[in-house]
Amino acid sequence: MSALRLWTPLLTVLLGSILFLASADRHVFPSAGILFVHELDRTYYLKAFPSNNGDARDDPVTFHAKLQDFPDLPRWLRYTQRSPYKNGYLYGSPLTTDIGMQVIEVSAYNRYTYETVNETIIFNIDSALDLQMPYMVEFFVKNHNVEEILPADTQQRFRLSLDSMWILAQHNIINITSALDRGGRVPLPIGDRKEGVYVKIGSDVPFPECLEAAHSQKNLEWCSLGAQPALPCYDTFALEKFRIDWCNITMIRSTSVATTELTPGDGVMEAGSEFNPPIDSPEERDFLTDYLITLLVPLLLALLLTLILSYIMCCRREGVDKRDAKTSDIQMLHHYTIHVNVEELREMASGRDVPRPLSTLPMFNVRTGERRSPMTQHRDSACVPLIMAQK
Repeated sequence: MSALRLWTPLLTVLLGSILFLASADRHVFPSAGILFVHELDRTYYLKAFPSNNGDARDDPVTFHAKLQDFPDLPRWLRYTQRSPYKNGYLYGSPLTTDIGMQVIEVSAYNRYTYETVNETIIFNIDSALDLQMPYMVEFFVKNHNVEEILPADTQQRFRLSLDSMWILAQHNIINITSALDRGGRVPLPIGDRKEGVYVKIGSDVPFPECLEAAHSQKNLEWCSLGAQPALPCYDTFALEKFRIDWCNITMIRSTSVATTELTPGDGVMEAGSEFNPPIDSPEERDFLTDYLITLLVPLLLALLLTLILSYIMCCRREGVDKRDAKTSDIQMLHHYTIHVNVEELREMASGRDVPRPLSTLPMFNVRTGERRSPMTQHRDSACVPLIMAQK
């Protein structure tokens, strides 16, 4: 009985983990051109951690999401989570090039126990062929962060505020972007300031007069002075506590609406016909001139630089100029005369025959009293020692 009590909690944890892994693969169905939001609920992942044991714990949880076999998310999908005690969100607007299946791997980390739980979310992206939104407008909401406007109930309140201004319009939220992703600055943590969110709306009905008036010349002057324009729909979003920057509104009109049916014409082949490509291009362009300019201009520049360098190194060697020729000749003559005078002095010194100074003669011999007269000496006595050896 005691062994059964010991193994019961362990079996419960293992069974819960097995059931979570068995149901880990989720299928979601985004549509191209429409905002998609998937909320990562913390409570859902907290129940799957083995150390939970079914307790109502509030451990901090963070998430890491990536495309299968890739280190990051696809370009259209973004992830945000304000703090480990808040839910995370995967959101974005897929393009037509993203149509198909994409597998996203999500890992949840328990920051207290360092446990992890993995989940696979399969995104089945399809095209919205019946959706035509030639009129798009982008609002800037100043008093919200991106994760505060991503929940479904907040988006619904935003659309309800828009319904009172854009009557009989079938509109959809195309995209939601944080102001930080548009180059905005992180707000100071003073007075609960928000980073701001851009919300893009698409509709099949032309813009109302209120939005058209936002871009009038008078209201643009108000915006240039730093004041909000006076519009009849200024307080439209105030009931739902959305502060709209009416000076930061972008309106886009699509010139053509995409049709699902093809009409025969240029580029559409008739049934049973064959495609005959043209032999020659209708616009033939001669690239010989471009080739010669590309090749000859660098060669001419290189030749010109070579000639300039040769003139400097050869024709102006050591800085000699014609104006300095006279000065150079005088200097050469001066050096030549010095050389001639030195040679002449050397020849005169080699042929002289004069008596040696008395200071170089032998001293008087005290013992013999002998002393040679320097006047009668005709041989070179340079080899005679100054002091003669004593006998």
